[in-house]
Amino acid sequence: MPPSFSGMTSQNPTTLTTSGATAAVPPTAAVPPTPAVPPTPAVPVADRRRWFALAIVMTAAFMDLVDVTIVNIAIPAIQRDLGATFGAIQWITAGYALAFAAGLITGGRLGDIHGRKRLFLVGVGGFTVASALCGFATGPDMLVASRVLQGATAALMVPQVLSIVHATFPAHERGKVFGLFGAIIGLGAVSGPLLGALLTQWDLFGLGWRPIFLINLPVGVAALVLGRAFITESKAPKALRLDLPGVVVAISAMLLLMYPLTRGAELDWPAWCFVMMAASVPVFAAFVAYEKHKARRDGSPLVELSLFRVKSFAAGVAVQLTFGIVLGIYFLVWTMYMQIGLGWSALRAGLTGVPFSIAVSVAAGVSVQKLVPRFGRKVLQAGALTMIAGVGLYMWEADRYGMGIESWQMALPLLVMGAGMGLVVAPLTDAVLSDVPREHSGSASGIVNSVMQLGNALGLGLVSVVFVPTGAGRAVAEAFTGAMGWVIAVLGVVFLVMFALPARPKQHVEGGDAEGAEAKGADVVVPRRTESESLAAAEAGPAGSAAGSTGSAGEAGSAGEAEKSALAVR
Repeated sequence: MPPSFSGMTSQNPTTLTTSGATAAVPPTAAVPPTPAVPPTPAVPVADRRRWFALAIVMTAAFMDLVDVTIVNIAIPAIQRDLGATFGAIQWITAGYALAFAAGLITGGRLGDIHGRKRLFLVGVGGFTVASALCGFATGPDMLVASRVLQGATAALMVPQVLSIVHATFPAHERGKVFGLFGAIIGLGAVSGPLLGALLTQWDLFGLGWRPIFLINLPVGVAALVLGRAFITESKAPKALRLDLPGVVVAISAMLLLMYPLTRGAELDWPAWCFVMMAASVPVFAAFVAYEKHKARRDGSPLVELSLFRVKSFAAGVAVQLTFGIVLGIYFLVWTMYMQIGLGWSALRAGLTGVPFSIAVSVAAGVSVQKLVPRFGRKVLQAGALTMIAGVGLYMWEADRYGMGIESWQMALPLLVMGAGMGLVVAPLTDAVLSDVPREHSGSASGIVNSVMQLGNALGLGLVSVVFVPTGAGRAVAEAFTGAMGWVIAVLGVVFLVMFALPARPKQHVEGGDAEGAEAKGADVVVPRRTESESLAAAEAGPAGSAAGSTGSAGEAGSAGEAEKSALAVR
């Protein structure tokens, strides 16, 4: 995304809180004296309902992920049709990322407090309405505002998906379910750009690029109707309080920094741009002060600042931020290069990117399952160097072939870059969380996921600083080469900061101990995190799966790989 790329409750009357998640435990009095006793008639009905619920939440997750990847490929068409400035184009993508990042943690907590089904349906409804507003936008300002609304409602919807899955399915089925979820993520990664290219190219009903948003309407309406019927409500027994003032201050600081970045180049950098960027510093300081106060008062800050005392976590957040900046710069500039610089159609540009998507998916799986358990941090650093090599090769080819470069000539650098990205993005969260105390791993995971999205938004804001074409055609191609030089420089910083990560991340998955306790029927209490944040910790940790674990650890690993693939796509 994600992206974070976070049910039906059991028919049995007794539940158990394990690592923040509610798992069904049969009551002692109801245990049959012999395995020969047949199941109750309600079980087959529940089986059918939960698979319908799974299809609904996965469809919603797919809709969100495709919407993220589908927009970039249509950016040039949107710019031509609406007469949008380059700054507006940046905000069409950055506005979504910023709103999504700011609302992730709050969205998860709202689901814990008010019910995952309720928040999921509110998020789906809002996302559908926002998609309609995007599709019928009459100008760039309306489209930007609608995209911000899309990001905010996606932040309500997405954190509930895996929470609903976790509450709906028993432990022995979750491995298969998360495997399906991973497949959906992979499908979205490849199909999003292609679908966006096809819908833009086909110009359905003379609507041009608008169907890339309007396609969400029937999907969203179906998810709303079926979700009300087949998803059962679930809440967290204990949920952290909201930190809405913290969200407001954090967004204010980001806007003070990002708005002048996106507008400065167009306006020849007037004085107010520098005043706004300077003002973001004390606002960020005010955010830190308020979060410390919030932690002392009720123990539920938006950001647990004490985590930054852990060296590997602080360094890992810096890696996530800078890596997000790389992705934000690269993907928007790359789209502009192919369509505005080289004059390619949206469909040709979308097909050209397929090798990259495939390489990311393959390398991500290999890095987690085979390489990281043996080589640890070196895998991530090798990934950063591989990306540098791929970008360098791309720059060389773009310079050598100029305006005559073909799609097949881009395949090799895209494969190299995709492989490097897969080596980084899948195991990175595990490395960041490796030294974080277990009782804080849920909060830490929420921070990590949000920071990646903030980095992406910041990278999109920096595009107008590092990518300044003086015209169309060849001027765009030349500006692309210059922007890629900045991408290499930031990747070099990522490589150096990675030395602060643990040499070999600990092989554990949050929640594994709790599952063991669940098997014994023991109550497990994990303090200072919400149920959705505990799930986020499990989703962020594929190490158990890589080490060959079974049960909860393996399931959490599958979820983690899927979530990190989603974040890579975002």
